[in-house]
Parts: sequence; C-alpha cells; structure tokens
Amino acid sequence: MPRRFLILLCCFVSIPSALASDRVSGNATIRATVGDSEIVITTTDRLAGAIHSLTWKGKEFINSHDHGRQLQSASNFDAGSRFTGETFNPTEAGSRRDSAGATSTSRLLQLIMTKNSLQTTTQMAFWLDPGDRSDGHLAKNTVSLSNHLLTKRVTIGYRDMPQVIQYDVTFSVPIGENHTYAQFEAVTGYMPAEFSHFWKYNAETKELEALTDGPGEQALPVVLATESGNHAMGIYSPDQPSAGYVHAGYGRFRFVPQRVTKWNCVFRFRDPQGIAAGEYSFRNFVIVGNLETVVRCMSTLHAESVTK
Repeated sequence: MPRRFLILLCCFVSIPSALASDRVSGNATIRATVGDSEIVITTTDRLAGAIHSLTWKGKEFINSHDHGRQLQSASNFDAGSRFTGETFNPTEAGSRRDSAGATSTSRLLQLIMTKNSLQTTTQMAFWLDPGDRSDGHLAKNTVSLSNHLLTKRVTIGYRDMPQVIQYDVTFSVPIGENHTYAQFEAVTGYMPAEFSHFWKYNAETKELEALTDGPGEQALPVVLATESGNHAMGIYSPDQPSAGYVHAGYGRFRFVPQRVTKWNCVFRFRDPQGIAAGEYSFRNFVIVGNLETVVRCMSTLHAESVTK
C-alpha cells in the first residue's frame, strides 16, 4: 500500500525558502543504454522541470503541447466542499493559462541529476487561476501558486531491467487547508495519437488483454502501444490499489480532436475527519519497449511486489 509519512512544520517552511533564493533551471537530460538504443528523458525550464520528452529508438513517447500534456504528476482535493475535478488541482508543469507558452506558473525549487537519474522539487501551480472554471465549476483556489510541493526521483533502469524507469513521487500537503478527499495522480503520460492500442496486464495469466477506450480507470496496469507493437509504454505500481478503491487506479483516455492518448496511475484517500498534512509517497514503474518487453517486465515487477 502507499507509504505516507507526516513531517514537521519546519520542513514546509525551510525547504522552499532555502531553495528559492536562487533561480533553478529546469533544463536537464538523462539517458541510459537499452539494447541497441537509448532511453533519453528531457525536462525543460518551460515546464518547471517536468518531463517534456522521452525517446527510444527514435520514437517520441510524449505529446508535450500545453502545460498539462507531459509525463508529470498532479493532485486534486475537495477543499472542504463537494469534489469537482480540476477546481483545486496543484499541477507540476504549470497552469491552464500557461497554455503553450514559454514559462510556467509552477516554481522549480531544486533539480539534481546524474547520467541516468534526476530529482526535482516543485512548488506546484493550481491548474485553474482564481475565477476560472472547469466544466462550469469555479476554481476553489484563491491564488495561482499553491503551497503544495512535489518531489520526484526518476531513474532509468531498475535492477536487471534497463527498460524500466523507476518513478518515485512525494506530494507534500501543507498545513492550514481543509480537505476530506485527496486524489493523487502519481504519474500520467500524454502520448502521440499513434499510440492508439490500449491494453491491460493480467497478472494471473501474465498476458495482455485488449482494453476499451474507456475513458476512465480500472484495476489492472495499462499499456499503450503503436499498431505494430514495436513501441509501447506501460505503467505499474506496487502501491496499487488504494484502500476502498480496488476497482480503480489505472486510467486510459483517448482525446481525438487533440490527437493524443493518455494513461495514468491514481491514488485516493478519504477521511471525514480531514486529510492530514504531510507527505504522501508512491512508487511507480514506467516501462518502455516493445509489447513483449513490457509484458516481461510487468511480470517480473509483479512477482517482486507479491513476495515482499
């Protein structure tokens, strides 16, 4: 199950002030050899350090258009009232009004990298600006930049599986907010339309099964692939499912007008007494390769998680 740790108030105060004294560039590239090619991951200043590009064998796996279509993380809360999507929605890469622009409302506080790994901490923007609406619902936030921090640690290669990207995220929920429901999109990937075939991984049979367009979530890990199956991306988390949400967790979506497809991995918490301030951490594995490789890696990852 997801790991959650409460932290002291001083952590919320000292980390942003210490790191924000100097502007941090979000431009970084990490890479690792996978067979006869490389997985190359690029972050940009435009997106406050969120992942703008992931390539393998000359194929781009991410449709990075506005400040929402990336390989990134976000959260949603009810803000003490009926939950409505996107109306209290801290987002790593930036806000809706950032559009396809060159800057982000989100604030990058830290970026550390090695050849094949990177770590960022971002003060996330709200997706909606105050006064904006989503599906007719008014934004609940009163400022554009939230007090929510997102730390991600991304490493290309896991154990003896170079095709697996370990993607660990920690959402820091600040004190002083009133929520009874929290929804963490631990990681999502927006992909070019050519990744048009949707699959789910059945751990019992160790095989893929065709998945409808949905849209929405179901319980099994998701894989999106090109028609040939030579390029595919899958998502698996040993922390799934969330307590009380065993029939959800892995989503898939097709946006035809925008020519983009999407997968995500989502965790939820509900507490009538209030969502506690603190850190909410989730481990994810993003798998890149052909369909055969993705299935093999998912089988290995699942076997590892059930033996722990």
